[in-house]
Amino acid sequence: MSKKKKMANAPVYYVLAQAKFNPIAAMGDKYVNDIQDQLRHVGYTLFAQQNFAQFRFGNSSEASPQILQATQWLISKENRTSGFILTNSSLMYHTTHYETSEEFIPEFLRGLGIVHKVVKLDHLSRLGLRYLDAVLPPSNEVVSQYLVSGLHGIDFNADREYTLTESVFQTRSNPLLSRGKLVVRVLQLASSLLRYPPDLSPQGLVPMKRFEIKKPCSHALIDTDHFVEGRMPVDFDKIKAQLFSLHAVNKEAFERTVTSHAKHVWA
Repeated sequence: MSKKKKMANAPVYYVLAQAKFNPIAAMGDKYVNDIQDQLRHVGYTLFAQQNFAQFRFGNSSEASPQILQATQWLISKENRTSGFILTNSSLMYHTTHYETSEEFIPEFLRGLGIVHKVVKLDHLSRLGLRYLDAVLPPSNEVVSQYLVSGLHGIDFNADREYTLTESVFQTRSNPLLSRGKLVVRVLQLASSLLRYPPDLSPQGLVPMKRFEIKKPCSHALIDTDHFVEGRMPVDFDKIKAQLFSLHAVNKEAFERTVTSHAKHVWA
């Protein structure tokens, strides 16, 4: 596979890949130390444990939600540009310094391979890729020059605070599962700092310098989330193919979201 050229001014500022798998109850007591040690030897030397509250909802509409204590382990590079987040039923690889899918996806698979080697996973239940792109026009331009016309929002004789659009698609993917789901959200803000969606956090990673926005500004956030859910065998050749299939749709969705002017500026 030939290496793809990265945009010189690519707008991507946060990317994550996630695999959910059969729950491993002994992850913390028995396996996490071995996983951490193997990841340490390939450059992920920072390690932290986090405990957090998690809601669980019962099957009955009358049942009150339960608050459970859960644990996750952060295993990151010393420069805090990328890392893994491990739980007893998932692995996430995330970065604030994205290069290309040819580098990102194999690194995620390396981490998942280490987890599988240690715990012997039975199956996967979810695979997903999510990209956050920041539209930060210079002072002599506006956000609308970067987004296709269907995303501009309605015109109204008042000061606009924000515009939010969301589109959800059923997609075709392969080879593990043929049907996926793509969610594309575009949030335009009249004046705000560049942030992350409320359900995401870079968990100690540092942003690229050009995304360290110190003052509120007019900008847009493009959030492209593509995933498949269902029982999948732990076949790494097919997992890799599935992830690149997900990525291809993500890329097409992004290109249909932005204008030719945006592509020229970022190229």
